[in-house]
Amino acid sequence: MDKLTIAGLFVAITAIYLGFILDGGSLAALFELPAFIIVFGGTLGAVMLQSSSAQFFHALSLLKWIFYPPKYDIDQGIDSIVSWSEKARESGYLSLENIAQEEQDFYTNKALNLLVDGIEVDNLRVSLELDLDLYREHNLRSAHVFESMGGYSPTIGILGAVLGLIHAMSNLTDPTLLGQGIATAFIATIYGVGFANLIYLPVANKIKAIIHQQTMYREMIAEGLIAIALAENPHAIENKLSAFRLEQ
Repeated sequence: MDKLTIAGLFVAITAIYLGFILDGGSLAALFELPAFIIVFGGTLGAVMLQSSSAQFFHALSLLKWIFYPPKYDIDQGIDSIVSWSEKARESGYLSLENIAQEEQDFYTNKALNLLVDGIEVDNLRVSLELDLDLYREHNLRSAHVFESMGGYSPTIGILGAVLGLIHAMSNLTDPTLLGQGIATAFIATIYGVGFANLIYLPVANKIKAIIHQQTMYREMIAEGLIAIALAENPHAIENKLSAFRLEQ
């Protein structure tokens, strides 16, 4: 589990809560079901309207990355590539076939299989770059779903505030209903801005950061296997790939 994500949520929510309490507010005042339904439901509906079903559900599937991000160890990856290079120089590309079958990462698995099949270097490069670009673009579009939610949420919050004020103005003679309408108006604004800046936008940026890390790791894999296909010296390959350590 990503402890930094948990810590970030805790710090953000605790800071807002403590500031509100120290100012004399009540925690119960922040819970308003009608405002929540307007803001969350409106935001969800808007983003569903703009997204394809496949992209929307893929975005939901990426939520697990927030707490359980995939790990990509650059140092271990470089060591593996150097080991593959040495094995290929000693026994040929076919000696990597068993390694390819055991590889869990689908991108690395495909890259190794292409190398074992003896594909030409130029075709290997084109195939790996195309796969990487399409996969990255697909995931970035899913991250954009949450980014869009961060854009819609404050606006839907304002819509909820207007609806609350309309309800309040229609009940000027009844103080109880008047207070409820005004509460809905202000809480809807808080929900809209809070959800956007504490949840949706941070989630989108976290997923983008993971996609960037994932992309850099797979670019390293591609460069390493292309170097193996070019029969470069294992030490030269290690020196070339060491630049990727700066991305850790």
